[in-house]
Amino acid sequence: MSIIYVLIPIAILLVCIAIGVFFWAVKSNQFEDLERHGSSILFDDDLPKKANNQNTKTPGKHD
Repeated sequence: MSIIYVLIPIAILLVCIAIGVFFWAVKSNQFEDLERHGSSILFDDDLPKKANNQNTKTPGKHD
């Protein structure tokens, strides 16, 4: 029965820490854009620079 005197303050302390971390996350905008990082893996936006300029000649004209 005496263990309850130790467990209750530890539980209250852990709940207070969890609430503090939650409010810190909200204050620092951690939950601002939840969709961008989830879908960013689907799109390839870091193309090599040479791949964009490979076809510099106009089609249909021959040298």
